[in-house]
Amino acid sequence: MSVLPLSSPTLPHNGGGPTSLSTRIPIIFKRLLRFHQMDFELAAWQLTYLCLAPKRVYRNVYFHKQTKNTWARDDPAILILIAGCLVVSAIAWSVVYSYSPLRVVQLAFLMIFRDFLLVGAIVATLLWLFANKVLLSPPTHSSPSDSRVEWAYAFDVHTNAFFPFYLTLYLAQFFLVPIVLRSNWICLFVSNTLYLAAFAQYFYGVYLGLNALPFLVRSELLLAPLLPLFTGYIVSLLGFNVAQHVLSMYFGS
Repeated sequence: MSVLPLSSPTLPHNGGGPTSLSTRIPIIFKRLLRFHQMDFELAAWQLTYLCLAPKRVYRNVYFHKQTKNTWARDDPAILILIAGCLVVSAIAWSVVYSYSPLRVVQLAFLMIFRDFLLVGAIVATLLWLFANKVLLSPPTHSSPSDSRVEWAYAFDVHTNAFFPFYLTLYLAQFFLVPIVLRSNWICLFVSNTLYLAAFAQYFYGVYLGLNALPFLVRSELLLAPLLPLFTGYIVSLLGFNVAQHVLSMYFGS
């Protein structure tokens, strides 16, 4: 009789194993290289309506929840499109500042992985914690068991809010560089209003994203940053050109 086991024993699964780690990674990141499965047409439609009528984009959230049992999107096409937009912006800004090809690659890397993904991960984590700690409605007998904000959905909210922000500061500001960098009050007004619009759009987009979830309450709290933002804007009109300082730090000029 053989003393060796005929099959490998089943080990108890602990929370730190690779299987646990893989289940925690949002599906949207697992599918980043599956281009044949991506719906770029839908992603382009979403990006368009995030600027024209963002509430229409969040109406699809309910359909996605009903069909795939998750609030978060599972198609990374929108991430690819935004990354492509950032690459184009990196090339354009590199022309303005006469960057070498290597600096162009570095700038594109920073825009995608720092400005978009890293900041997005931080913002998503903060939103995820805040929403689940502060904004959840009190549980009732009729409340679904999964009435919690998914981290992946919080990242979706950042992604959706980032695109109008991108159009304002990465694209529109590029064409307005000759104006926003001048040292007179009218140009200062244009510069600071541009930044006010960009951040106001971002905060409003975050609010719309979480307000779309039916089990969250007091989502108006997410609009609270608009008050200090507008106050800072009024103060900055006394002589602080935001674009001059931001572009100087960002591009080292």
